[in-house]
Amino acid sequence: MSGAPLGIVGAGAWGTALANAAAAAGCDVVLWTRDPDHAREMSETRENARHLPGVALADAVRPTCALTDLAASDAALLVVPAQAVREVAVALPLVLAPHAPLVICAKGIETRTGFFLTDVVADLRPGSPVAVLSGPSFAHDVARGLPTAVTLAAPEEGLAAGLAHRLSGRALRVYHSRDLRGVEIGGAAKNVLAIACGAAIGRGLGESAKAALTARGFAELMRFARAYGGRAETLMGLSGLGDVVLTCGSAQSRNFAFGERLGRGLSVEAAAGGKLVEGAYTADALVTMARARGIEMPISEAVAALVSGRSGLDETMDALMNRPLKAED
Repeated sequence: MSGAPLGIVGAGAWGTALANAAAAAGCDVVLWTRDPDHAREMSETRENARHLPGVALADAVRPTCALTDLAASDAALLVVPAQAVREVAVALPLVLAPHAPLVICAKGIETRTGFFLTDVVADLRPGSPVAVLSGPSFAHDVARGLPTAVTLAAPEEGLAAGLAHRLSGRALRVYHSRDLRGVEIGGAAKNVLAIACGAAIGRGLGESAKAALTARGFAELMRFARAYGGRAETLMGLSGLGDVVLTCGSAQSRNFAFGERLGRGLSVEAAAGGKLVEGAYTADALVTMARARGIEMPISEAVAALVSGRSGLDETMDALMNRPLKAED
């Protein structure tokens, strides 16, 4: 990789954490936000008080609201919500060089089209390199320099390895893979499973129920990934099992916390608390794609029904517990 700055598109908590991690790895970073006031605040205070309060921006991070400031970047991380990827990616070919890789850091499926996010970006930047970054990680951990390991996938080994080495520092370890589809499926599907696990805890069903949902949900994830071209060994790694363990077992997870509030009887709107919950958007798209390939995903279907209001929690859990007994796969 050259000495050009690294672009980060999106200045939420995760984008800011990755900016600091990249700076710690020796990169100069351009951190873009669409809001001019937000860019000014970060430049003046050297902190992203809106999304990551109490964490100082590294000296090598330069906030901006001008997309043209990304033009010198030889690679960019796309760190916006999954449903905003298309909107933002439309403008990037105007400023990013065609050879500059775009690394998708969102975890989801485009609900309007049922497209994987890599396919959305590939349509908008035909012929340009695309990669995915995913794995068990909380923004506050990464921003504070706590040890974290994730996976970066790209179709070409050299590109994946080069980007992984560029982002790796003392605290953030980035493994590389060529299984683009497997890595992005793990990141998207685990959010749906985390809602189910949170709902079980919120309803007072206990840790045993949560463990069962995690294990059987992971089996669903594996079936889905195989059907859509993901490799089993990828799903057994950081971006699959690792992310499932973290997201389905911690109240720090926004998706788990959302499910836990649903379990306590809050409405979908109240449970979200004004925050983005990626799994709530992904659930229906995941189930639709599974049905198209004849994949059985009862836990994901239960979450989709719960989030949409088509089914209540007790009804949903009764349906899961009364499914026909069969051999475990």
